Amino acid sequence: MSRLEDFRSHIENGYRFKGDDIILGTGILDQEPIQHTQVRIPLKTMNRHGLIAGATGTGKTKTLQVIAEQLSLQGVPSVLMDLKGDLSGMAKAGSMNAVIEKRSNLIGVEYQPTGLPVELMTISQEKGVKLKATVSEFGPVLISQILELNETQRGVIALVFRYCDTHHLPLLDLRDLKKVLQFVINEGKEEITKEFGSVSPATVNTIMRKIIELEQQGAEEFFGELSFEVNDFVRTVEGKGVVSIIRLTDIQNRPKLFSTFMLSLLSEIYETFPEEGDLEKPKLCLFIDEAHLVFSNASKDLLDRIEAIIKLIRSKGVGVFFCTQTPTDVPEKVLGQLGLKVQHALRAFTAKDRTAIRKTAENYPISTFYNTSETLTSMGIGEALVTALNEKGIPTPLVHTLLRAPVSRMNILSPDEINQQVSQSALVHKYNIKIDRKSAFHILDQKITLAEENAGQKSSSSYSGRGPGRRPKETTIFEDLSKNTMVRQIGRTIFRELSRGIMGSISGKKKR
Repeated sequence: MSRLEDFRSHIENGYRFKGDDIILGTGILDQEPIQHTQVRIPLKTMNRHGLIAGATGTGKTKTLQVIAEQLSLQGVPSVLMDLKGDLSGMAKAGSMNAVIEKRSNLIGVEYQPTGLPVELMTISQEKGVKLKATVSEFGPVLISQILELNETQRGVIALVFRYCDTHHLPLLDLRDLKKVLQFVINEGKEEITKEFGSVSPATVNTIMRKIIELEQQGAEEFFGELSFEVNDFVRTVEGKGVVSIIRLTDIQNRPKLFSTFMLSLLSEIYETFPEEGDLEKPKLCLFIDEAHLVFSNASKDLLDRIEAIIKLIRSKGVGVFFCTQTPTDVPEKVLGQLGLKVQHALRAFTAKDRTAIRKTAENYPISTFYNTSETLTSMGIGEALVTALNEKGIPTPLVHTLLRAPVSRMNILSPDEINQQVSQSALVHKYNIKIDRKSAFHILDQKITLAEENAGQKSSSSYSGRGPGRRPKETTIFEDLSKNTMVRQIGRTIFRELSRGIMGSISGKKKR
């Protein structure tokens, strides 16, 4: 058997699946694309997560686009983190040219320009559906992480969340959090000391300054109501999965906000979605571009939680795909959970680069057809080394692959097209509204005002001949709240506060 025949047989046997799959490209041998050697990904294993890696300009984002659009065409919705603003064009059909036609013929697929059902979303000032979450839903761990607090300061945040949980004070936005912190060291100092011990005003003041810094980054736009519901990500239109593109181009210099939002999203999906087991196709796929922003400043505790979620979330029918420059950007424990690996070219300009390439090569199966280290530096744009899992969970052969072209537009939408896309969204009318219901800020403000009025009445009565032993009856916060009809309207947010899950609970365990 010739080397070419052996290669064809190698690919055919390694990438022959019984169920539905995604055609990613065709194999390359000795720098030449080989027809009829299609590299496929079983749809059934797309909940086993994945990695798309490579140097800048090698085509990572287009590979992400190809996989997401092929999922959509098979009815699987996805969520895309778009930090560079490259993905909005998925809403419009692509266009044929000679290069795409030649590439499609080599791969053995028909190129059909297709626009996809796209939902533009944002957590900042970008145009789109405004995604928000309450401070309480983030929980003390994530809030402490985004504020970069030390151990002592984290303890104060944990105290604040515990106090608000037990006294039914909704923490909705950063204004609520600041109000409770002020209450802890001023009007509520005596009550807090009796229940939890003394709290240092200096520590609280430091936390307050960090909250103000966060507000200056625009975080007040994200924290609040109406909280996003993850089930809104799981939608189809005319049989195509909706592609939810979260536009993050204006927060590239705010990695803490981005990473904390991502961790909150993963946690919410894990807590909300039911157990599904192994489905014929995933329920939802998440693509995290610039994934190093999630991991670069994460504490050990948070890394452990991410690892736990990546291990467990696949049973919810959810796949998570990280897009970054090198596999070393992803912690080893997380990297070991990733079934699909698409490795674009790396550049060896320095000794450090060459060391990184050797380490990268060790993450891939050994191949008799390629020297992995050499191939990593010689691939062109739109080429990648690919290995996936077959239907039995066994890694497929490593293949140097010529990747297919996206069927949707490879350029961005114009401002007018973005406006039109947003105006057609049903979710805009659901989420792009301002809600300022009664929360910790209002309740504590009311309590402080009531205390001041009682103090004034007491002072007035002492001058009118009342004895010093006769005082107005003091009320507890719980008694004040029980008289307030607004508390009965708290509903969903309070429930989530008291059942904070794996990423946000004080104990770190989901309450049943």
